[in-house]
Amino acid sequence: MVEQMKNIEILTQEAISLLKALIETPSFSSEEDQTALLIENWFHQNEIPFHRENNNVWAFNKHFDKAKPTLLLNSHHDTVKPNQAYTNDPFKAIVRDGKLFGLGSNDAGGCLVSLLATFVHFYAHENLPYNIVIVASAEEESSGKNGLNSVLKHLPVLDCAIVGEPTLMQLAIAEKGLLVLDVKVKGTASHAAHQNDDNSIYNTIPVIQWFKTFEFDKISEQLGPVKMTVTQINAGKQHNVVPSECDLVIDIRVNDCYSNPEILAIVKKHVAAEITPRSMHLNASSIPATHGLVQAGIALGRTTYGSPTLSDQSVLSCQSLKLGPGETLRSHSADEFIFLNEIEEGIQLYIKILTDFFKQ
Repeated sequence: MVEQMKNIEILTQEAISLLKALIETPSFSSEEDQTALLIENWFHQNEIPFHRENNNVWAFNKHFDKAKPTLLLNSHHDTVKPNQAYTNDPFKAIVRDGKLFGLGSNDAGGCLVSLLATFVHFYAHENLPYNIVIVASAEEESSGKNGLNSVLKHLPVLDCAIVGEPTLMQLAIAEKGLLVLDVKVKGTASHAAHQNDDNSIYNTIPVIQWFKTFEFDKISEQLGPVKMTVTQINAGKQHNVVPSECDLVIDIRVNDCYSNPEILAIVKKHVAAEITPRSMHLNASSIPATHGLVQAGIALGRTTYGSPTLSDQSVLSCQSLKLGPGETLRSHSADEFIFLNEIEEGIQLYIKILTDFFKQ
């Protein structure tokens, strides 16, 4: 047992070193080729065969058995661009007061290196009840076509997943999906001096009002109601011309009671406009509170909740749990950081949760 704890301690220090290297290597969405090399080197150093496509890197446990169910461990190594409020160098790994500062430290570098350490811990174990596959994915921040979604065709059927995102190591057992709609409200173009009862901007008023006031019937126990927000509006080019079209963008956060196609059908039924979804695959996700992964976490004092933020869970069709060190409120913030002890705790909790889950 002392030897095992020593191994976890070494893994933790190696994981923190990897995170520092990741921070100091720019990896904006679709530009993660250099951080993918760092992850490749991690697998090389641990003598683990791996696969890579585009900037996604993945590996399977040593004793993979097609007859067994498969558990996915996933987190991403791309980042958003740093905002202008940074006072630190976003590409410098700075340790101060127990915090590791740097772009991507919290979202989701800490989660990724903790899951990589966890995977290494279990990699050579024999007689596991589940196969384990880990994917360090790209393009999560941009929901890009070459992210996790593009890797799924190379993986076996997934029975469940842990997606590493900063949750303070609490159990996000549901996550809202995202549906973005382009809405075009039409009218008749004319000179502003003439009477026109078909002004596209005026025609937009009841459409906006509907999005503001409509309430979907099904309310999720974990995620609450579906939330629709008009986030953009654009019409007209000059003061004396009534435009023939007015364009809206609608951000819809979908709970786990509806699929994105169901939401789209309801909107089209009520809204007299041309409606075009930008994508349909970013669905809500959930895992039952009775699932073994969740129960293992609860037994260790973890609490459950529903997450309003989107992650790579949205492209998975299996039951999935969002769980990781760090705090979501720090994501995309200036002088982003993660506490070093959060990574230490995260690795220990990941390992303990999986150990207890595998014993069930």
